Amino acid sequence: MSEELRGAAFELERAEVRPGVEIAFVRAGVGGYPLLLLHGWPETKRIWWRNIAPLAQAGFEVIVPDLRGYGDSGLAPDGFYDLAAHAHDMHALVCDVLGHERCAAAGGDLGGGVVQDLGLRFTGFIERQVLFNSVLPLLGKAYEDAGIATGPSRELRMAADYFVRQGREADLLAAELDTPGRRRRYVGEFYGHRFWATPGAFSREQVEFMTEPFADPERLRAGWGNYESALGTRPSSEPPRFFEVSDVPTLALYGADDHVIWREFPQMCEVAFTELIGPFVVQRAGHFLQWERADLFNRAVAYFLSGLKHG
Repeated sequence: MSEELRGAAFELERAEVRPGVEIAFVRAGVGGYPLLLLHGWPETKRIWWRNIAPLAQAGFEVIVPDLRGYGDSGLAPDGFYDLAAHAHDMHALVCDVLGHERCAAAGGDLGGGVVQDLGLRFTGFIERQVLFNSVLPLLGKAYEDAGIATGPSRELRMAADYFVRQGREADLLAAELDTPGRRRRYVGEFYGHRFWATPGAFSREQVEFMTEPFADPERLRAGWGNYESALGTRPSSEPPRFFEVSDVPTLALYGADDHVIWREFPQMCEVAFTELIGPFVVQRAGHFLQWERADLFNRAVAYFLSGLKHG
């Protein structure tokens, strides 16, 4: 097995970031400027395996956690898996446990939503953020005034059937996925025929690596908690900071082969972020841009964050 496909490729650390909430994470480049990398769904910290060492070599203390309920992290003792709960966990990890008053952050999908919530919820904590193929703030009228049509296309509705099932029929879906093999095949679809990624971006071995943590039924089920919160079938710990424009300096990238994120993502970013670099459309990349075009992503992040000083 190649080095990048070993779950133990990096030393695992654990911390109780809030009462009963245990977060597992890896770090590299300790002593550099802190850079938080947040995965989405259906991912764990493993999706960043191609980014950790290069970004550490570029001078960053790279902090890569599993969100609560994912991978090696513990399940949520309070049952919350919403944006605000994740944001509070990550602030506690970086600030209270690791001692950093501020950081930069990058994320796509759910991780991008958590990054945005962090920047709005804790003023000054996120100095710069890198977002790609992520959920974006719900700014309906502002998008409409900018001439951006955000109604779901036929293609998006077809790709997003998972969202409805995971958000409204989670227990029924979990009952159908009643073996480790079925759970892993379900998650593997998102790396393959559902066309979230550029076709052929993930080998069979790589899909096996990414889906391994989701063989656990409790962690697969926990990963759907944010969908339930978004659709109102599970309560949220508190309202998300997801209905306002952000002034955090932002680099926006968009993997054009993604069939689940709005095609209007680049135009929406121009409304959602007042201090924006890009958005830049990245060819031969889709939803998992940090893995699919790792070299490009690593260089872009290093240049965008250059000049940030630790301490």
